Amino acid sequence: MSNLISIKSATLSEDLAQQLTNAIVQGEIPQGSKISEPELAKQYGVSRGPLREAIVKLEGLGLVTRTANVGARVIQLNTQDMLDTFTMREALEGMAARLAASTMPAEEVSSLYDLLDKHQAYLDDNQDEHYLQQGGNDDFHLRIIHASGNAKLIRLLTEELYAVIRMYRRHTADQRSDPRQALREHRAILDAIANHEGDLAELLMRRHISRASHLLQQAMEQIALVSP
Repeated sequence: MSNLISIKSATLSEDLAQQLTNAIVQGEIPQGSKISEPELAKQYGVSRGPLREAIVKLEGLGLVTRTANVGARVIQLNTQDMLDTFTMREALEGMAARLAASTMPAEEVSSLYDLLDKHQAYLDDNQDEHYLQQGGNDDFHLRIIHASGNAKLIRLLTEELYAVIRMYRRHTADQRSDPRQALREHRAILDAIANHEGDLAELLMRRHISRASHLLQQAMEQIALVSP
């Protein structure tokens, strides 16, 4: 019986961590806000035990920081942290693209071309509105990461960086421009992977993320100028 309770508790804390992650990324729990365990336990209808486990998971994802005598708070986004994060992302995802050029099965390549066609159709039907809210861009990148076949690389990107990356991109979604350029870059990366050109795939992925970092920096600086 104790094992069953433990499994249920673990599943609950994981589900709760995912819900809290989405709430932070979407801005429903604001940047810099203090984590109130009593309020969150009441809001989500859970006991304090699974909630504390979920908060520990959020700390591991880099979404929450804990200070002695202060408690846990949601991180406050800043330009230097974004640049540091995207510098790591550029190197790691470039490596993932290079590895994927050797390991990605033909059916997955075909599936990713279908995904990019759906992104193209979405832009055509929605006046070039960003498809970030639909999760499409994340799907493209994450599928390349998983196709790398490198377990440590996958863990670093998906468990330690991507929640914060999603948060930065959501924060600046209204300021970023030209989703068709991003889509063209995605197609070029996929073409290189499909042709087993690992060096080219890495180069194009690194350029793609470097450009995204530059645009995010501009967007964050613009937000800072207009913020009270």
